[in-house]
Amino acid sequence: MEIIRDNDGNLIVPIIPGRHDEELGLVGEDSPTTRLLHPGAGGYIEALAEWDLQQVGSHAATSTASGRDEAMAVVHAVAEDPEHDVAKAVESLDDPESSAEALRHVLVGGAPAVKGFAAEVADAEGGETIATHTVTKIIGEVLAEVDAQR
Repeated sequence: MEIIRDNDGNLIVPIIPGRHDEELGLVGEDSPTTRLLHPGAGGYIEALAEWDLQQVGSHAATSTASGRDEAMAVVHAVAEDPEHDVAKAVESLDDPESSAEALRHVLVGGAPAVKGFAAEVADAEGGETIATHTVTKIIGEVLAEVDAQR
């Protein structure tokens, strides 16, 4: 079973059968097969990185300094846009694949990397530091849009 991302950024992740059933007092058919993770929930960043890997498969782009700069700009633009127009923000990128790869590197670093990236965005683009769970959600939206525009 694959990880599924809904329009709100929530992830439906498979649960390995039997893994924690005894601890939870569950047996057989009572065992849940999936879990819903919201942005900011424990394990969300790791699940989002895994979901993105499912989307790109063996495709590998190269992250560049300009890609990281554009990634910061697009995250800032989406966070500041009251309409949250991700498609428009992604269309404005010179190299969406490089920006997406930079965002993938952030996700792979886990929560500390996302927090550091949020601080970098604030330093580079101005304004307040965006909440970690918000940055994570925006990264997921941007990655989904880059994939959709391929």
